[in-house]
Amino acid sequence: MKKKRVMVIGPAHCGKTTLVNELNEYDGPLRKTQDTIYGKNTIDVPSSYVAIPWMYKHLIATAQNAAACILLLVDQSRPTEVYSPGFARVFRCPVIGVISKCDLNPENEKVCRRQLKQIGVNEPYFQISVPNGTGVEALKAHILQLTSKGGRV
Repeated sequence: MKKKRVMVIGPAHCGKTTLVNELNEYDGPLRKTQDTIYGKNTIDVPSSYVAIPWMYKHLIATAQNAAACILLLVDQSRPTEVYSPGFARVFRCPVIGVISKCDLNPENEKVCRRQLKQIGVNEPYFQISVPNGTGVEALKAHILQLTSKGGRV
């Protein structure tokens, strides 16, 4: 059986690769994600797959074949709308809403929550700041709880 991983999706510079490195327990240098990268526990998806709607088919196919769950990130420091309304509903596996960079621009939290709701992600939403360690352990615990019921991570 193919190993199922946590798929991480989000716009450019929202902290995807930083979060992926944390989930994979990797402490090396950051690199730009130019292609889908299968890590120890994760699938790191290029931001272009979200920015260009005709690329959605690649996200859907990857999720169907290899994802135990999906983390959809919105960036609290720059909450631009990049996802189509209802975007999260195309996936068969659980989708978790993550508000990244929660230590920056706290006035944008409501905007981020509204975005997650609009794209079809159900609560709870996880507010994280990887550099500060905020919310990361709660997110990991939630992922473990979800994946222990279904697929392996």
